[in-house]
Amino acid sequence: MADVTALIDYGAGNLRSVANALRAAGCESVVVTADPEVVRRADRIVLPGVGAFRACAQALRGVPGLVEAMTERVQTGGAPFLGICVGMQLLATRGIEYGTTPGLDWIGGEVRQIVPADSTIKVPHMGWNDVELRATAPLLQQVFQPGLLERGEAYFLHSYHFVPDAADHIAAMTDHGGGLVAAVARDTVLGVQFHPEKSQHYGLEFLTRFLAWKP
Repeated sequence: MADVTALIDYGAGNLRSVANALRAAGCESVVVTADPEVVRRADRIVLPGVGAFRACAQALRGVPGLVEAMTERVQTGGAPFLGICVGMQLLATRGIEYGTTPGLDWIGGEVRQIVPADSTIKVPHMGWNDVELRATAPLLQQVFQPGLLERGEAYFLHSYHFVPDAADHIAAMTDHGGGLVAAVARDTVLGVQFHPEKSQHYGLEFLTRFLAWKP
C-alpha cells in the first residue's frame, strides 16, 4: 500500500502547487486535508504556508483538533514532517510580526523581521539563492539520512526569518545581507524556508528524498 502524505489545508498555503510538486516527486497518494483523523493516520505530513505568521498561526489553530492531531502523529507517532516557508516558521516558539504570536514550539526559537546588515539589500528576500548545509551537529547527523538535504540553489520569498534557540537545530543557511536560516531539523521534523515547489530540479529532488525518508 502506498504511503499517504497529508498536505495540511488550513487556508494559508499554495496547496495546488505543492500537491503537484509532491506528485511529480513520486508521491502516489497526496491527501489535501484539514481532517484530524486523516492526519492521525498519515504516513507523513507536509505543512505549507504563505503570508503573515500571525494569520497562518490563527488559521491553523482555527481548525478544531488539527494542531493536536499533527502533534500526536509527529511528536508521539514519529511521522516525518515537512514545513515549507511559513509552515517552517510555525515550528518556532513565537513570531514577532504584528505583535507576538505563539507558534507550535516544536523547535525553540523566534521568527523576526529580516534586517540586512547592508541597507542597500532589499526586503523581502526574493529569488534564487544558495542553500549551504550546516548539518554537522551530532543531533542532525542522527536525524538526517545521507543526502536528504543537499547543497544547491532554491527559490526564496520571505520578509521574516527563523532564529532557532539552539544552533544544533540549524540544518542549512543562506545569505541575504547576512546569514539567514534556510532549514531547521529536530527528530522527525524538517522545515525549509525556501519553496521546493518553485525550485525546479533542486526542489523536486529534495521532495523525492523527503518522500523516501524513514527516520
